[in-house]
Amino acid sequence: MRSVSGTRRALKWIGNGLLVVMLVWTLVPFYWMIATSLKKDKEIYGFEATLIPRQPTLSNYTRLFGTTPFVKYLRNSTIIALGNTLASLLCACLGAYALARLRFPGRGLIARGLVVSYLVPPSLLFIPLFAVLATLSLIDTHQGLILTYLGFSVPFCTWLLMGYFRTVPLELEEAALVDGCSRLGTLVRIILPQALYNSFPALLGQFVSIIKETSLGFVIGVHEFSAAAAEANNDLLVHPVQIFSLLAATYFVICFLFISLARLLERRMGGGRGGRA
Repeated sequence: MRSVSGTRRALKWIGNGLLVVMLVWTLVPFYWMIATSLKKDKEIYGFEATLIPRQPTLSNYTRLFGTTPFVKYLRNSTIIALGNTLASLLCACLGAYALARLRFPGRGLIARGLVVSYLVPPSLLFIPLFAVLATLSLIDTHQGLILTYLGFSVPFCTWLLMGYFRTVPLELEEAALVDGCSRLGTLVRIILPQALYNSFPALLGQFVSIIKETSLGFVIGVHEFSAAAAEANNDLLVHPVQIFSLLAATYFVICFLFISLARLLERRMGGGRGGRA
């Protein structure tokens, strides 16, 4: 018994040590971005790299938010990313439910076509997309970029949601249909609540990918519609770009915290229901 408990204790310590290493590996880039944003020009462009700013300053933040349209970049990127994520969720849910639950000819071919369409390089579609959006007068608009990104995000989200929907027991859906619920009502009331938390990683990844994307923003919309395009602005040097990178990464951290809180509340509510039952 002692040897077994000793082995478990050793494995626990090894696991904790690996978690600490992974935590440090993840947090070091955040610290480097914060430290760089607080350094002066001489210290940034010097020959010696310093881990701790010798003379911390907030002048970089003042310059970024006071003399550049960075807030406009960030606002537009947020609007486009949120709009694309919500629209992708709506379209992908309907498509994934049909492919996962309904039986019709060509269902497998359509599912494979989703994967193939996602593998098409976006650069091949720049000219056709520009021509179509120019005809619709959607160049340099939020709506144009949101519709453009849907062509790349919906196939990916649909393919992921298909797997999540298949994990929901079919008996729950059949019981809802017997009780008089429609197909759409079953999707909204039964399927989505069960698969919503599992679909958060796909939505979060889609949101972050839109925030970081710049190529379509330059072709379909002007550079002001992409916060990441601030890196190409000559007015923004290395340290303001580091500030932007920190803010962009903060999106992911905030979303992760909200998801963790939602999962914690779900477990507590589930435990409470189980106790009352």
